[in-house]
Amino acid sequence: MTEREKPTAIPADPGARFGKPAESGWRQRFYIIIFESDTPAGKLFDLALITAIIVSVLVVMLDTVQSVSARHSAMLNVLEWLFTITFTLEYLARIACVRNPRRYVTSFFGVIDLLSILPTYVALLVPGTEVLLDIRILRVLRIFRILKLTAYVEEYGLLGRAMMASRRKILIFLSVVGIIVLVMGTVMFVVEGPGNGFTSIPTSIYWAITAVTTVGFGDIVPKTDLGRAIASLMMLTGWGILAVPTGIISSEMTAQRFTRIVRPRVCPACLSEGHEPTARFCKDCGAELNPVETPG
Repeated sequence: MTEREKPTAIPADPGARFGKPAESGWRQRFYIIIFESDTPAGKLFDLALITAIIVSVLVVMLDTVQSVSARHSAMLNVLEWLFTITFTLEYLARIACVRNPRRYVTSFFGVIDLLSILPTYVALLVPGTEVLLDIRILRVLRIFRILKLTAYVEEYGLLGRAMMASRRKILIFLSVVGIIVLVMGTVMFVVEGPGNGFTSIPTSIYWAITAVTTVGFGDIVPKTDLGRAIASLMMLTGWGILAVPTGIISSEMTAQRFTRIVRPRVCPACLSEGHEPTARFCKDCGAELNPVETPG
C-alpha cells in the first residue's frame, strides 16, 4: 500500500475542525456516523433511519383510512409522536455536528428533514376546531419523509446522476413531444370541432397528450372517421415515444456503472459532496475533510 493509499489518521484535536476545543470531539464522531456510512455505526444508523422513515410513512397512510383511524387512533397518534420526536432529535443532531448549520438548514435535504417534523408541531399549535381540515392537510405533508430515503440509498444517487447527465437530451425530447401535441391538437380542433367536444385548442391539446401517452381518459373522443384515424396514429406513435426517455436514461446508467461508485463524502463546512476517497480538503471551499475510517 502506497503512502497515498493509506487512510488518514484522526488528528489529536478533531474538535478543532469545528472551532471547538478537544473535548468537542463528539461532534466529529456524530458527523461521521450521521452524514457518512463508511463505518459499521454509520451503516447501522442509515439502516435504522430508513426503517423508521418507511414505518412512519405507513403510519401516515393508515391514519387517512377512516376505518383504521377510528379503531386505532390512539396507537397511531403515539407512533406519530414517537417518530416525530425521533426525527426531531436526528434533525438537531445534524445541526449540532456540522460546522455551518445554516448551510444544512437551507439545503435540499435540510428542508426535507424540517418538513418531515414541522407539520406535527404546527397541527398541535393551531387552535380551534374550525381548522381541523387544515390540520389534516398539515398531517398529510408528513409524507415528505419518504424523500429522506434519497439521502441513504446509493441507487437514488445513480439514477439522479444519470438523469442529470442526460438532461439536455430529455429536454430536446420533451420539446419535440410538445410540438407534436401542439400540432396534432390543433389539427383535431379543426377536424372534430366544438360539436364533438373539442371546444378549444387547449382542450384539443389536452386530448392529444392523453392520446400520445396512451392514457385515453375517454372524456373527449373523436367522432369522425378522419379523427379516429389521426387518434390511432397518435396512439401508435405514443408507444415509440415512451421508449425514447427510457433508452436515454438506461444508456447513461449503464455508463455510470462502469465508473467506480464511491459513497459520497460530505464536507463539514459547505456540505458539498463528490470528494475522492483520498482527498484531504474540500474541492469547493478548501476546508479539511473528515478522515475515512476503516471498519474495526
